[in-house]
Amino acid sequence: MSASLQTTDAALSDADLLDRTADAVRAAGAALRERFGEVVRYGSREELMAALAVNDDAALAILRPALTELRPQARWVEDELDGGALPAGEWWVVDPAEGNVNHLHALPEWAVTATLVRDNRPVLTVVHLPLTGETYTARTGGGAHLDGRPLHVSSTADLGLGIVATSQARPDEDEQVVRRVGASITAMLFDALVVRVAVPATLHLVNVAAGRIDAFWQFAGARADLLPGALLVTEAGGTISDAEGRPWTPQSGSFLAAAPGIHAQAVATLTR
Repeated sequence: MSASLQTTDAALSDADLLDRTADAVRAAGAALRERFGEVVRYGSREELMAALAVNDDAALAILRPALTELRPQARWVEDELDGGALPAGEWWVVDPAEGNVNHLHALPEWAVTATLVRDNRPVLTVVHLPLTGETYTARTGGGAHLDGRPLHVSSTADLGLGIVATSQARPDEDEQVVRRVGASITAMLFDALVVRVAVPATLHLVNVAAGRIDAFWQFAGARADLLPGALLVTEAGGTISDAEGRPWTPQSGSFLAAAPGIHAQAVATLTR
């Protein structure tokens, strides 16, 4: 562990805490990068879950002690697939291998994320892409950054010129949600220029924050899927709501992150 991770101060500012969280997330990413490259074969759901757990455990072995040392009073969300509100206080919401199934299939779309939530509001987040070395960070009131460079959402004002994206929330989603996802993709195929569909959600959301794509939506979803991107997009100047345009919370049944110029158009498409 680096010296920077060994230094613990209960009075750390959120800016300092963000920097040290980034150190921990990068270290976990390096461990997963060493495991990447060959397709991992599995013949059953049990074998798949076991392979996913090996990656999670490798990253958590670094993340959990490092983040606990940085913020001993913060509790830990044990299940990355959980949704809904958290009890009051501070919580670490971590996805040790966001896009884990892609990692197993030797696909490059995966990341390591850590978000500190304070009284149900994300206050800082780190998303690290080990294969590119990119680190996205955001802090409430401090802006969103990629390797220290400020991020800004796109200035697109016409959904018909926009690139939009969505992601399935989980493999065993409720049938009604699955049908709603399918209908929303069809609607966006009519109204947007390009529609991208892939997992994980976080990688779409960092692209919204960076202005590379113009909107992302999802129905249902876990806190770990959406909180990092929600803070990044908000701090990059984007608009966050549910698919009906109402304020989003972790209890919401849908999620929309968009450039302000097309947010209302995206809501109209998703609700017609």
